[in-house]
Amino acid sequence: MAIVQREPGLARRFFDRFEPVHGVTYFAPEVREALDGLGYKGYWMGYFAARSAPLGPVPPEVVTAIFYNFAPERVAKALPAAWAIAGPEDALRVRLETAVAVLRRYGIESDENVTTAAELAGKAARTAPLCGRPLFAANRSLPWPDEPLAALWQATTLLREHRGDVHTAVLSAAGVTGRECNVLHAAAGGIPREYIARTRDYDDEAWHEQERRLAERGLLDGDGSITDTGRALKDEIEARTDALAVSVLDALSDDEVETLFQALTPITRAVVEGGDVPAVTPMALRRNELDDGSAHLTS
Repeated sequence: MAIVQREPGLARRFFDRFEPVHGVTYFAPEVREALDGLGYKGYWMGYFAARSAPLGPVPPEVVTAIFYNFAPERVAKALPAAWAIAGPEDALRVRLETAVAVLRRYGIESDENVTTAAELAGKAARTAPLCGRPLFAANRSLPWPDEPLAALWQATTLLREHRGDVHTAVLSAAGVTGRECNVLHAAAGGIPREYIARTRDYDDEAWHEQERRLAERGLLDGDGSITDTGRALKDEIEARTDALAVSVLDALSDDEVETLFQALTPITRAVVEGGDVPAVTPMALRRNELDDGSAHLTS
């Protein structure tokens, strides 16, 4: 089948739909309780264990490199200590089981709509480009669930890690480090400084150090506000991410993409209405996108 060149903006609209379905694993209380039940100590140990589990018990430096924007000290507090408590197999089992349980709590069941979304999202995710996408590749190597709701969550997980791997590659190519990108993201208005500083471990000194580094390149002003050059770079990073991420839909025809959007959008609305995924997240999701279920493609 010939590959159709699609507008990069489609990738961002797709992200706004699949990310919340995956994202319940970070915000729903059942997930935290289940990971605590394995013996992990605190939210972040459970987070790093569950998200990195597809990689196996790799050194913390590997997780820091792939996850990109976390403080190395935060990762090292969680790994490898987590694996002495419960191994990757346990973390993988718990994250899938609890994510499915949360989606069911929202009233989402393995009906025809979920089956369609799972089939098409799975087709897209399992045929997406693999090279240079380590966390996506690790997740793609996992067994595929038979149950449609579990398969849908697994597919959205692959899709989000595919986009995440692409985004870190684009940031790296642009010369923006993992710690700098959080500060640039906040300066561009993507996320409040207070939120990202708290969730990504910046005190005032660490934050100002990254501001200084970005200011030296003309990306921020002395007061930490973004410059025209910084805005242009941030826009280029987002556009390049979309341009590369849209390839996840290459295996689907326009009709299949439209069907996927129509099936997935009401599921994502139900997730948002469930109330566990907050309005403000590091991913800067756009909920107004969910007002329209169409992909708006023309064959």
